[in-house]
Amino acid sequence: MTSEKFIRNKTALVTLIAASAVVLISLGVRQTFGMFFMDFKDDLGISLTQSGLSIGLQMLMWGLTGPIFGAIADKHGGHKAIFLAFLFFIAGVYFLYAGPNTGIFFQIDMGILIGIGLGGTAISIPMSIVGKHFPLSNRTIAMSIVTAVGSFGYFLSPLLTEYSLTENGWQNTLFAFLIALLIGLVFAFFVRSPSLEQSIEKPNNQGTLEALKEAFGTKSYLLLLSGFFVCGFHITLVGTHVPTYVIDRGLESWTAAAILSLIGLFNIFGSLLSGYLSSKMSKKIILSVIYSLRGISIILFIFLPASNINAFIFGASFGFLWLSTVPATSGIVAHIFGTKYLGLLYGIVFLSHQVGSFFGAYLGGLFHDIYGSYDYAWYLAIALSVFAAIIHLPIREESVLRLRTE
Repeated sequence: MTSEKFIRNKTALVTLIAASAVVLISLGVRQTFGMFFMDFKDDLGISLTQSGLSIGLQMLMWGLTGPIFGAIADKHGGHKAIFLAFLFFIAGVYFLYAGPNTGIFFQIDMGILIGIGLGGTAISIPMSIVGKHFPLSNRTIAMSIVTAVGSFGYFLSPLLTEYSLTENGWQNTLFAFLIALLIGLVFAFFVRSPSLEQSIEKPNNQGTLEALKEAFGTKSYLLLLSGFFVCGFHITLVGTHVPTYVIDRGLESWTAAAILSLIGLFNIFGSLLSGYLSSKMSKKIILSVIYSLRGISIILFIFLPASNINAFIFGASFGFLWLSTVPATSGIVAHIFGTKYLGLLYGIVFLSHQVGSFFGAYLGGLFHDIYGSYDYAWYLAIALSVFAAIIHLPIREESVLRLRTE
């Protein structure tokens, strides 16, 4: 009911604040790794293909471990899952900072350890815990707040990172990241799953395997998996390779930082609007429109003349669409299946997202090294926009029979 209190209890409020802080720190650190590529190339001998592979591996590990951390959060509490993930995140950044950090160790540090850390600290797990505290009427709004605060990390971190890389070098910048991650470790303790008394969902005896069987037997869930693959491809291609792309087109490195910051700034508004609209209208239509507009934004960016103005327009427009898919996508999962296994089921959807992220990161670097430009990567991104816009339309936004008969 729309008359329900937005904040139902103190635990819900503290969890919302702490989860937002966790996502702000985690996504803020993760967003800037593409800005280190030239330093890694000069000081560590890491090629663009190797850097792209490490980010692709990072995205893949993020996705593969998301369902695991989701299952831990669903069973043992969100704070335990997030705390454990932060330990991996901190280890990855520390070894990247202090070594060993070349050759295979670079892939382990940047790809595997940081990827595992993101699996439990980035958007999916904290947001799914928040979703357990809020009813259907305002769940997507609460989730969009977490996404929007995380977007502020996207906005602030590139600016601070560009300044720190220029003034202090890449190693001192990574040390600053370590301090931020330790702060996130503290916030992890306060991301609490609701107790049985606080739970908004009726108790049920459904087991994990039954929940997975139900999900994979639902066509709409499979369509969401396919669509979120495209989201991952888009944002990782842009976040990882735009810094190199704008330099290739004759623009300055600060333009790349400005694009990433604009993405973060405008994603705040896009995420909040998406969360609000998702509580008022069809979520699948919102998703279809978002993917269509992403394709248009990319087309204008790559075919218009290279200039700071056009770059800033792209950063603002694509940023508005950046994580605006998340409240609607997670909202559909919670609506169809309930919240008991939301961490696990959304974690699997996010795995599809991260498989797309792997290809966005790796193919971007590979195409650039083979053909000397990112053109084919952008063309593929546009084609995937069309695919995603279509694939969401057949989704049925209704609860499974199990929930309708309870």
